[in-house]
Amino acid sequence: MVTQIKTVKELPREELFAPGHRLCAGCGVPVLVRMVLKAIPNAVIVNATGCLEVATTIFPYTSWRVPWVHNAFENAAATAAGIEAAFRILEKKRGIKRPKVVAFGGDGGTFDIGIQALSGALERGHDMLYICYDNEAYMNTGIQRSGATPRGAATTTSPAGKVIPGKLERKKNLIEIAVAHGIKYAATLNPAYPVDMYNKIVKAASVEGPTLLHYFCPCPTGWRSDVDKSIEIARLAVLTRVWPLYENDNGVYRITVPVKTPRPVEEYLKMQGRFRHLLAPENKWLLDQLKQDIEENWNRLLKLVELSQKSS
Repeated sequence: MVTQIKTVKELPREELFAPGHRLCAGCGVPVLVRMVLKAIPNAVIVNATGCLEVATTIFPYTSWRVPWVHNAFENAAATAAGIEAAFRILEKKRGIKRPKVVAFGGDGGTFDIGIQALSGALERGHDMLYICYDNEAYMNTGIQRSGATPRGAATTTSPAGKVIPGKLERKKNLIEIAVAHGIKYAATLNPAYPVDMYNKIVKAASVEGPTLLHYFCPCPTGWRSDVDKSIEIARLAVLTRVWPLYENDNGVYRITVPVKTPRPVEEYLKMQGRFRHLLAPENKWLLDQLKQDIEENWNRLLKLVELSQKSS
């Protein structure tokens, strides 16, 4: 049985995600996949079309040292549900021990075109872990905005210019969408906090039933950031409260990395070309809206923590 850890020195040494993949320098996805396969060595992986799938399985090569299935952009959760159901029957009829079925999808394939399949799998209660690696746009197909793109970000379909100063709508709350289905565990992850990430993966994999993890995934290409600054940006996302690290464990909310005194949001924004226009005086109104989004989300989370812990 895989156990939780206290320091990175305790991480398993085995590498089930091979080097030589074509993911971009500074990409956050390899950190996530390596950690998942360390925490769940018996995994069967379902991979939606996207950066991860394209860059790790360029024929005739593969970076996966575990069973791996590629499916369409929109149906990772449905494929994972079918595989889980098949293994359940094999376990019942032939005594074959069930592996953990893990589905990976980007934000486009999760927040938008995959939300129907994901909702169905969560509602039916399949024993599977769904992980969204969220780089906040359709990076694999041209950096188009998605439902995960935050307010104010510039993409190829919400370009910052004279007509609009980036995306005008706020980001969806994926964790709350998942929690509304009554699942037992959901949590946010961040590559700058590997111990927190690993332990949440272990916890999610130990649950019987559907679980969901939402991963902050730096993308230097789409974010127009320096490739050697990805972890610094990821850490700032937490310290500015842009990306709270928390979990919902059987209905009880807990902030796993408390941030009592947040850093200025501008520190996070100025490191990414997609946000730099927000620092111009004429776009202060949109920056203020983004700051309000962040504050409202944090205050709402604090209330959820207080209410859930009182009732538990």
